[in-house]
Amino acid sequence: MNPKLSIITVNFNNFIGLQKTVESVASQTWKGFEHIVIDGGSTDGSVGYIESKNELFEYWVTEPDRGVYHAMNKGIAKASGEYLLFLNSGDHFYNKKVLEKNQHVILDYDLIYFNMYVIGENKKFIKEYPGTLSFAYFLKDNLPHQAIFIKKKLFQTVGLFKDDFKIVADWKFFIDSVCRYSASYLHVNNTMTTFYLDGISSLPENRVVINDEKQHILQSDYSAYMQDLEDVLKYMTIVHSLRRSRIIKWLIRFGLLNKI
Repeated sequence: MNPKLSIITVNFNNFIGLQKTVESVASQTWKGFEHIVIDGGSTDGSVGYIESKNELFEYWVTEPDRGVYHAMNKGIAKASGEYLLFLNSGDHFYNKKVLEKNQHVILDYDLIYFNMYVIGENKKFIKEYPGTLSFAYFLKDNLPHQAIFIKKKLFQTVGLFKDDFKIVADWKFFIDSVCRYSASYLHVNNTMTTFYLDGISSLPENRVVINDEKQHILQSDYSAYMQDLEDVLKYMTIVHSLRRSRIIKWLIRFGLLNKI
């Protein structure tokens, strides 16, 4: 019988982070999952650690890959769970009972996403996500692959992560799922995992790469949406200018024009 959940961990030369992730998964009080580890050919002791813990994993491999999304796709190919969770090295569950308390909601929907505890150098906070998703939402934010259960069958509809992107392939997958393929989704207002602001997407020097990759996707796949957005912004600017017009204010004041 296939497990309800496959937890996929991608690692490359992050021995300390890998330990943290593996220990967090192994300590869960609910065990209805399999754990898959995809290592990119680490040379920092990660491989020896994986070998020493191999009884915890349904599958593991260490070999060179083309980056994090290629590794995540390799994990998808080996997963047998109905739902997948990508908990990469360094990420961990919020507490030992979080799966036990929330596993009952892992059903029916294509995407089931939770809140996430975020830890930065000088700040800690719970990142809460909205109950309703839209194209406008994805223009300014993303869903957390560390805290979202993805129905495996959804990858057959949407496709795998585009591994030619360096940073935003998960963002593309989620915006495509919701806005192009009308994937069903559910937000659960509980905190599932802990994320540290030290990953590749969090580094200031990668903001240009993130913006360039997103713009490429938006112009290639969502040009009609972007044209609508430009039109809305143009009309909002016109309305804003009219509201500031002294003549318009005078006409409204004397009842010659309805308030804009």
